[in-house]
Amino acid sequence: MTINRRDALKTALKLAGSGATLALPAIASQAAGAVNIRFDHGVASGDPAVDGVILWTRATPVDQAHAGDIALAWHVAETEGGKPLRSGSVTARAARDFTAKVEANGLQPGREYRYWFDAADGTRSPIGRFRTLPRGKVADVVMAVVSCQLYAGGLFNAYDAIAKLGRLDAVLHLGDYIYEYGVDGYGADIAKKIGRLVEPRHEIVSLADYRMRHAQVKRDVDMQAAHARAAFICVWDDHEVANDDWMHGAENHDPKTEGDWDARKAAAMQAYFEWMPIRDPKPGQPWAAINRSFEFGDLATLVMVETRLLARSHQVVSKGEEITQAEYAPMLAERARTDRELLGPAQLVWVEQTMASSVAAGKPWQVLGNQVVMAKVAGPDIERQLGPVKFAETMAKLPAMWRERLTASIASYRAGLPFGFDSWDGYPPARERLYAAFQRAKSRPIVLSGDSHAAWANDLHDASGTLVAAEFGCTAITSPSYGSLLPGIGSLIADANAGEVRFCDQDAKGFTLLTLTPDHATADSVTVSTVMAKPYTQATAARFRATAAHPDRPLEKIA
Repeated sequence: MTINRRDALKTALKLAGSGATLALPAIASQAAGAVNIRFDHGVASGDPAVDGVILWTRATPVDQAHAGDIALAWHVAETEGGKPLRSGSVTARAARDFTAKVEANGLQPGREYRYWFDAADGTRSPIGRFRTLPRGKVADVVMAVVSCQLYAGGLFNAYDAIAKLGRLDAVLHLGDYIYEYGVDGYGADIAKKIGRLVEPRHEIVSLADYRMRHAQVKRDVDMQAAHARAAFICVWDDHEVANDDWMHGAENHDPKTEGDWDARKAAAMQAYFEWMPIRDPKPGQPWAAINRSFEFGDLATLVMVETRLLARSHQVVSKGEEITQAEYAPMLAERARTDRELLGPAQLVWVEQTMASSVAAGKPWQVLGNQVVMAKVAGPDIERQLGPVKFAETMAKLPAMWRERLTASIASYRAGLPFGFDSWDGYPPARERLYAAFQRAKSRPIVLSGDSHAAWANDLHDASGTLVAAEFGCTAITSPSYGSLLPGIGSLIADANAGEVRFCDQDAKGFTLLTLTPDHATADSVTVSTVMAKPYTQATAARFRATAAHPDRPLEKIA
């Protein structure tokens, strides 16, 4: 029997699917008629397990208009350049925008591995690395916590810093991986200065639009480096669909001009599952059900929740929306309604059961990966805090529009409106239900939060004043915060919320580095000096820790 080069490739791919080790590139490089491809978007891994991980890439065909499905082989080895321990085949389907995801398993727990993809034309992808989840006794776990990476808002220097970390078990992404705005939208001024104009130029609404925006973000070299450094554990926030979204709509969605909300949401979620290294939804579950948990041996349970599309009630008011004094009382009454939800009953029960099981297993840490800030945050009365002279000087430096907004905000804060309605502060009864679930589970968890573009260390108290959890909020990778207008406002926010907010930095960009040991949970707020240029320097703005032996004590500031 004569075997031509194409048949040889098919045989190799079948062997790969069986788990047999093979040297595919030597065969693939000779394959006749193979589609020429590039790996323009790097590689990524995600959702690690004790025996494996999700591997992701995109095979970009040179002639995309005429390309069909593309066969790839994947490999996992212990070292770069090492002999593959596991290999298999996967198809980058045209119907999935030529993205490919596969679960590599049969690996050892708590081990670091290298992985890559090969194409039939002999092209090899970049090499990535990941660490499987540990089993049994665990000395420590190190995770980088990130969110809010406005492509137009600056360079991803924080991801470069993450990629260079010597020890890293996983990256927790708490949302806003992409933003939906067009070229003249959010961040446009910075984008034009540094050449980060978004693709497509218009606001993204269709499936093709969302795919193009994801593709642009993944072409960023620092983004690729971070994905290649460690497995990501991701959830979305609002901008993966549209600003301030909830179950049935969003602040930044107009059905009259942008069509049906459910269609836009479905397009956004399809693109997300195509382009992110995350397991696809379980059969019979809605796409929005991305809440899931991860076990780090005997040390910690990570519980990732969904707070946007499964159950969230409509926000009382959206960020930046003008309100009058006559609306204050109705807004506060709406905010206090007990039927308003963020997680929803089913997800709340799951959180409690998962944490209770972790506590029963003797694990010292239950970690909640959550999109929005949980602390009670009253808005700062900066006129009173700064004093009349300094306040007048501060106001004089602001554009007229922002002076008007700040004056209105101070009036609303004095009336008792919270700093934000899109966070847990917009849903206080739902927050109390979650706090009660913590207590029934006998857990004092570590809450991780994104969305706010600011770094936080918070002692979380329920309505009775009982300390129920600690919260570490990560600042943004690039997205701007109030510090760009009012430098140092974070310290004023902390002063206005003494006892609940221990630290708030509204100025710097970066990430949170969380280190868990049997005794302590330590959070370093890592900052980068600039997102406007390279090179940059990095620093630690603050370090706080919780102590497992004393769950009733507030966070300890250690730097």
